[in-house]
Amino acid sequence: MSNRKRSRSVGEENRAECPFTISYANSPSRAEQERHKNKKRKRDGQDDDKRVQIQISPFSPTGSFKTHDTMDLYYTVEPGKRWQDMTRYNSFVLNGIKYYSEGFVFVANESTVEHQKLQNDGKGGFKRSNDEWVARILEIRASDEHHVYARVYWMYWPDELPPGTIDGKKTVQGRQPYHGANELIASNHMDIINVVSVTQPATVNQWIESDDEEIQDALYWRQAYDCRNSQLSSVDIMCKCQTPANPDRTLIGCTSSECGQWMHRECLAHEVLMQVYDRLGADKPHRTEGAVVKEEKTEEAMRPLSPTDAEEKETQPTIDVHSGETQDNVHVKKAIRETPRETETPTPGPTPSRSIAAASAKGPVKGSAKKGRKKKSADHKPYLGLFEANLKMQDGPTAWEIRDLRENVTGGEKTWTEKAYCLICNAAIE
Repeated sequence: MSNRKRSRSVGEENRAECPFTISYANSPSRAEQERHKNKKRKRDGQDDDKRVQIQISPFSPTGSFKTHDTMDLYYTVEPGKRWQDMTRYNSFVLNGIKYYSEGFVFVANESTVEHQKLQNDGKGGFKRSNDEWVARILEIRASDEHHVYARVYWMYWPDELPPGTIDGKKTVQGRQPYHGANELIASNHMDIINVVSVTQPATVNQWIESDDEEIQDALYWRQAYDCRNSQLSSVDIMCKCQTPANPDRTLIGCTSSECGQWMHRECLAHEVLMQVYDRLGADKPHRTEGAVVKEEKTEEAMRPLSPTDAEEKETQPTIDVHSGETQDNVHVKKAIRETPRETETPTPGPTPSRSIAAASAKGPVKGSAKKGRKKKSADHKPYLGLFEANLKMQDGPTAWEIRDLRENVTGGEKTWTEKAYCLICNAAIE
């Protein structure tokens, strides 16, 4: 099985020639392994050309693969004898910079050359991911100072993931929403390159998600790609949406000791904005509970003590009052209406929007979505252009500042706060 050698379509004057190719091999039989262990075995040129070797992977992702337990790879180099006859080195020096085996490097490709031409013409616009490849050096061999080669494992930019890549239960291609701007993907895609195509050293760190470490400005990797079957290693999933974290975006942690789950800020914002939209829609103004009660009392005080002409009824001479039960034909007026007017909307706690249940007065309660309403996907965002939410994490409990963007709605408040609730346990986030 031959690997997919990275193509170089640039002109001959820009190409760093390399006469070696890598082919992947199946795991050798036990008899073959015993034969290779015999140090006294005499090797000839024909054996070197067919020699199957194993590369123990320097990458150990925290996630797992569906097929193979490790990224260890059996391979052959062609022509094998010529490769084995060259001297092996721990490092090489290029343009005054020393590069070591096991180090990371940037490698030029056709986009790098094109980008250099554009820069010389005063133009630009290429992203770094399109300019240079990143590789980890596994082995350095040379016949002389003009013929120095490195066997490498390629690091993939997420944009380079080929069609048919298996990511969990999905088949994907290219960058996924959880990939960060400086994120790379480790792989066991092996090549041999001429070291003159190396442009500079690279710093690449492994990010262990469970360590809760901040992502630095350097390149990093957390996921690996097994080129034998186009599989990505698994990554941690979180939040109600059950998707991985993008390290460039904010995560909010539940402050409940019984929960402590992490959630995407975008998912929390979507939930509170859906609640606001469900409550106010496109035309209702927002009024806090205090403003509603005050307006109710003002209207009650302004009402006449006697009925108006429209409300006037026949006056009875007298009524016999009993201290016990009220007669069925006597109507007692309540001081406050049972339901507020349609335009008066007090600020409630979280509503059971989609799969989140309402929080009762006694504390958070788990439950199902509202009856009669179909579950809506996160792509359904009717609040866009009507409301926006900004997270406030200082000066008290975590809260959302809601801004009303509806220019056609008059009255009510244009800015107010809503409590932030956990999407998993429904507890208020302190």
